[in-house]
Amino acid sequence: MTPLDGPRQPPLSGGRPRKLVVLLHGYGANGEDLIGLAGHWARDLPDVQFVAPNAPDPVPGHPSGYQWFPIARLDPALMESGARSAAPAVDRFLDQEMARYSLAPADIALVGFSQGTMMALHAGLRRSPGLAGILGYSGALAAKEALKGEIKSKPPVLMVHGDRDDVLPAGLMFDALDGLAAAGAGGEWHISPGVPHGIAPDGLELGGRFLSRVLSGRYAAAPSLAAS
Repeated sequence: MTPLDGPRQPPLSGGRPRKLVVLLHGYGANGEDLIGLAGHWARDLPDVQFVAPNAPDPVPGHPSGYQWFPIARLDPALMESGARSAAPAVDRFLDQEMARYSLAPADIALVGFSQGTMMALHAGLRRSPGLAGILGYSGALAAKEALKGEIKSKPPVLMVHGDRDDVLPAGLMFDALDGLAAAGAGGEWHISPGVPHGIAPDGLELGGRFLSRVLSGRYAAAPSLAAS
């Protein structure tokens, strides 16, 4: 299988990467769709290498669109089987990038959007040693019932969702948080008011603060987020 790759943004400091943020895009998009987030966060994360790999499979009829797995409807069984089939590609990519930059799992944060959030949660929670953190926008938790028996690490998690999302309704975020809690993990959350299936300025700001905390090695949960 061809190794995953995608657009990269090197550390703003100009030095070698000391931390890594991997951005997993949504269905039908590509790495270019998310690498722009690095521009919002790099100033506060000057030693971080950002990389946004393209998912392994093209979307039929969309020359520049990729998918982590095919999905035509929000069927839990399809989400679970799809996430399981794509997880090895994400794992191989993380192992490849750790070797490339001589980094440890605790130096890496996963950021996902939509289907990319499904992959970030599925792969990230099943890795040991654990990653620094997982940030998920407009996403869901696949294989919710199986997570308790399969979870291998409990990195900090922040989920952000728009309350006007008609692609993946915000209720899926709360369902994901229930699944995390049942597995003994838990997570922070934030609702962006008036926001459809996308990332708003408030979500960008909170995401940047979250990444700064988890990558600093001085993570502490933010109580204000849990109720926001």
